[in-house]
Amino acid sequence: MIVDGGLVGFELAGRMAVGKAFIDALKLFYHAANIGDARNLAIHPASTTHSQLSAEGQIATGVSDGYVRLSVGLEHIDDILAHLEQALVAAA
Repeated sequence: MIVDGGLVGFELAGRMAVGKAFIDALKLFYHAANIGDARNLAIHPASTTHSQLSAEGQIATGVSDGYVRLSVGLEHIDDILAHLEQALVAAA
């Protein structure tokens, strides 16, 4: 896991479908490529911002099929954690 202020990047075990399913299960997070907002933001780079790259190009930039990036906003931490947990369960 990488943590830099409000930005968190982590790897989900599984294929691209798992990363996309996790993002789709997030309702408390906006699906956006920008970061550093007061809102919760989430992105699955392999299927969005880096989708034009080859698999080798994605790996060279640190993006894998299961990599997800979150920018955590101002909601209460208990709400954020509960929401992330339900998204992980939904993606599994």
